[in-house]
Amino acid sequence: MATAPHLYSTGCRRPAVTTDRLHTALNPQHLHAAHNYLADRRLLDRVGKGIRGAPRDALVADITPPALRGAAFGLRQSLDTVGAFLGPLFAVGLMLQWADDFRAVFWVAAIPGLLAVAVLALAVREPRRETGRTRTNPVSRASLKRLGAPYWGVVGVGAVITLARFSEAFLVLRAGQAGVPMALVPLVMVATNVVYAASAYPFGVLSDRISHGELLVLGLAVLIAADLVLAAGEQWRVLLAGVALWGIHMGMTQGLQASMIAHAAPADLRGTAYGFFNRVSGIAMLPASLLAGLLWDHFGAAHTFLAGAMFCLFALAGLTAQTLATGDHR
Repeated sequence: MATAPHLYSTGCRRPAVTTDRLHTALNPQHLHAAHNYLADRRLLDRVGKGIRGAPRDALVADITPPALRGAAFGLRQSLDTVGAFLGPLFAVGLMLQWADDFRAVFWVAAIPGLLAVAVLALAVREPRRETGRTRTNPVSRASLKRLGAPYWGVVGVGAVITLARFSEAFLVLRAGQAGVPMALVPLVMVATNVVYAASAYPFGVLSDRISHGELLVLGLAVLIAADLVLAAGEQWRVLLAGVALWGIHMGMTQGLQASMIAHAAPADLRGTAYGFFNRVSGIAMLPASLLAGLLWDHFGAAHTFLAGAMFCLFALAGLTAQTLATGDHR
């Protein structure tokens, strides 16, 4: 997620996304031949995700009317999340049906990526750029200064939110503590993603109608509630409520932050803006998960989720300060 943000503001958004989708489609074909290189392939897949994210979001912002950007990003999040949990379930079904034939499953896995490449190449058209305009370095000091305080405020708040929303793997660990049978523990992530996918588009539509800041505050409040419920939960019913709140928070905030960046950054620097946002968020995820792991090992699950709630309060304070400083109530 922290890959070359300067590439995305140079008018190469559609080719960048197309190339990465082709890489994603073909990458699984190597897995069946070299199990020893599984970690390397996984790393390449994550690099591909980092390359794909910024130009994809910049392209969505470019081709969507401003009044519908929240809905567009919400729909993108919903579809992305649906694919994330339906894909593995479909793969499990194929493995059972085809007696663990990895080669066949990987070939089937390439089909969605190739379809995405075809759609990008044949059906998606980038808006025309101004002709005769001198192209500048998007990561120069002057360009970064043009991003402005509102954008950097969104980046800062996003980083603190990442610290508060550490890896979802801790939801799985909490499920084990709550007495969920080991075989059913992975369904915690399925439940989270179902709620996330179901809520992202409606909240995206809502973000086009109300203040971005107000909706982000509500999203942070929901995450605080999720942390408190998960901190107190010792039974699976309580855990389920916390997981549902966590998914709702994701639906409220993920697409919203992408829409806020499109609103705050200059159009010609949107790719760079998304690239730096993804870079900062990716970097923040590492200390967030490390801190959560240390708290979990030394103080237990409750303190881990309470710490997440505390970071949420910091994010709320930063968001309030940003709104007061910029006067931007969109």
